[in-house]
Amino acid sequence: MREKKEVNVKIGARVREARERLSMTQEQLAEKLDCSPQFVSDLERGVVGLSIPTLKGLCLALGISSDSILFDRTPERNYSAIEEKCRALTDEQYKLLAEIIGKYIEAVNLR
Repeated sequence: MREKKEVNVKIGARVREARERLSMTQEQLAEKLDCSPQFVSDLERGVVGLSIPTLKGLCLALGISSDSILFDRTPERNYSAIEEKCRALTDEQYKLLAEIIGKYIEAVNLR
């Protein structure tokens, strides 16, 4: 068994956290990255490191910045996770959600 580098362990934990936040399985992430689920598992456990192309793919697949993966810096507001979930909605569900959000914003702005 290879020795894990501390930086890879930290990066792997952030990748896992971002993946789980989207309710995505390792298999689903592997499919998006065009790699094996074993690679995703190894990455999340810090057994392997990241190449630049893999980092770019992770950012796109998880809807997060490279800063959040590499340095644990998150933007003040990250809408990517919400946006990703909205993409899975049917047209009817999306319209309903948009209406709910609109009503919520109206209610909050009345205060």
